[in-house]
This record gives sequence, structure tokens and C-alpha cells, in this order.
Amino acid sequence: MEPEHTFKIGVGGPVGSGKTALIEALVPLLVARGHTPGVITNDIYTQEDAEHVRRTLAGTLDADRVVGVETGACPHTAVRDDPTMNLAAAAELLDRHPDIDLLLFESGGDNLTLTFSPALADVYVFVLDTAEGEKMPRKRGPGTTDSDLLVINKIDIAPYVRTDLAVMERDAHAVRGDGPVVLTDCLTGTGVADVADFVLARREAMCSPVR
Repeated sequence: MEPEHTFKIGVGGPVGSGKTALIEALVPLLVARGHTPGVITNDIYTQEDAEHVRRTLAGTLDADRVVGVETGACPHTAVRDDPTMNLAAAAELLDRHPDIDLLLFESGGDNLTLTFSPALADVYVFVLDTAEGEKMPRKRGPGTTDSDLLVINKIDIAPYVRTDLAVMERDAHAVRGDGPVVLTDCLTGTGVADVADFVLARREAMCSPVR
């Protein structure tokens, strides 16, 4: 069944964990599966992430389907405490492109407490990376423990930053219980299809009309 509304996905995580890279790897897979995504990025002072997404996805996603929001405030404020700017950006984007069926919101880099307002995102993905150290899942925080999906990115560099990937994955599962965890290398695409599968399965479950 076709969804009755645009499905909204939040992508958050610390600075440099690979949020932008995940979106840039995910969008082509979603397009290949017949979807029409849009992207809204958040930066405090600039349009840097939006410009990067436009350049990277040129030929896959029209530039005007990517919007940059300059929040001027802490990242979690704009996606959780007062998402007004993002809601307005989404309304304007969907007015221009009503065919968008998947809308991705990238938060600015933040700490482990970042979550998304349910008014903004139907599900949210939290991105950690191996360069932060294997201890990161043990530090918990709502982003790690309560996100709909936890992504551990940059698995390719784990040996070079002295991170035991097996320990990091084990501890992530331990603090999340039944919450899913996906390991990725967004530059090569490893694991990104699993993220796409998760997003589309949640969309199907949440957006399909109840019979």
C-alpha cells in the first residue's frame, strides 16, 4: 500500500561520525528502489552540509530537493526542543516537490543526548563511529540507547584507531536490548543496504493503512 504521508527519518550523532556520508550513501539506494527522497541538513552557521550533499548526489538527486537550515543554536534545539525551523523548511520543500515520499533530516553534530521530536521524525537513526573509541556505546545516552537504529560507522578504520569492533558491537547490543545495530563503512557502501532495509520496513509498517 502507498503511504498516506511523507515518511520522515532523522539522522543524528556526534560531529564527524558520518551522518552526511550515510545520507549520501543511502539516497542512491532509495532512488534505485523507486523512491523520491528529499534531504534537509542542519548546521549552526553555514550551508556546508547541504552544499556537500548537493555536490555528491549531483545526477542522482536534484539540487533543489536538498535544503540547508542554519539553526543558529545547539543542534538538539532545532530537531527536538523547538523544531519549528525544520518543520517550516519541510513544508516549503514538500510544497515544491509533493512527490517526495522519504524526507531525511540530518541534525548538526551533537552529543549522546540527541533525540528527534516525534513532530519532526517518524524514526531516527543515531550514528557513532569507531574513531570515537569502543567505549562509546558504554557511555549510553538517549541517542545510543533509544534511537530506532544505531549505526556504528567507519568500521574500516577500527584497527588503525585501536578500537575492538567486536567489543563495540557487543556493548552496543548490550545497552540497546532488542534495538537494532548496523555496522557500516559509508564510503564503500558496506552495511548501507541494511540501513535502507530498516528504513523501508519501518515505513511500510507505520504508513500502510490499517485494514
